Amino acid sequence: MRDLNYQLKQLCERNRDGSHATRHDRERILSLVANQLRELGYRHMQVDSLKPKHVDALLARWAAEEMSTGTIKNRMSAMRWWAEKIDKQNVIAHSNDAYGIADRVHVTNVSKAQTLDAERLARVTDEYTAMSLRLEAAFGLRREESIKLNPTWADTGEALRLKESWTKGGKYREVPINTDEQRALLNEAKQLASHGSLIPAELRYRDQLQRFKAQCDRAGIHGVHGLRHQYAQTRYEELAGWQCPAAGGPTSKQLTPDQKVADRDARQEISLEMGHHRIQITAVYLGR
Repeated sequence: MRDLNYQLKQLCERNRDGSHATRHDRERILSLVANQLRELGYRHMQVDSLKPKHVDALLARWAAEEMSTGTIKNRMSAMRWWAEKIDKQNVIAHSNDAYGIADRVHVTNVSKAQTLDAERLARVTDEYTAMSLRLEAAFGLRREESIKLNPTWADTGEALRLKESWTKGGKYREVPINTDEQRALLNEAKQLASHGSLIPAELRYRDQLQRFKAQCDRAGIHGVHGLRHQYAQTRYEELAGWQCPAAGGPTSKQLTPDQKVADRDARQEISLEMGHHRIQITAVYLGR
């Protein structure tokens, strides 16, 4: 029997409605959904066995990952398309309001950056969780990336490379190693993980994810996505030469023509390093 990922791909091939870009995004999202359902324990799903419990499990995961409202809405749209094509429209509520999915949050120049508090970090007793948190702060990694990371494989010497299977949307990327602190941390991570990932050998990803959450809750570490915000803001200052609007720097309207070029170049680089590939998304982290 073919796995769910294959079956969803075939469903997309048989129903080629919408523009090429829409079809590509839908197939990409459904591939990601299939992988996440497998990680959540639904290993033998068929394309026509979608149930409300699967939707609820995915929404709980996305909420825990602090996924943006826009991203969740896009994924729900693809899920509704799937339900429609297998004639199970009632599996998913017609309105996002039924799931408490709020309206999109507009960009503001209020910083959501968060630093990794040393006192709280010291309360984390699992060394793998502590290392993942430190890597998130140092390299702007997402939580899943920081847990699945294999430090030995990832280290190219000049950059930290991230496999497609670790990243959001399955996009390979590289994050430069620019400081002695990053280098020392990565060497420490390699010693901890040996030649494996930052998931202990006896555990699976979802087991370590649950341990990560429990450890952070006990230590009082919340909103870890804020570590990515801090990374983006630090990188902006390094690349542009001044603070971003969210950190109190000048807004776009206040920049000179030359500064606007530097601003655009910095945002483009940060977008690539953080795995977004769209310069517009940097406004969420940096303001505008």
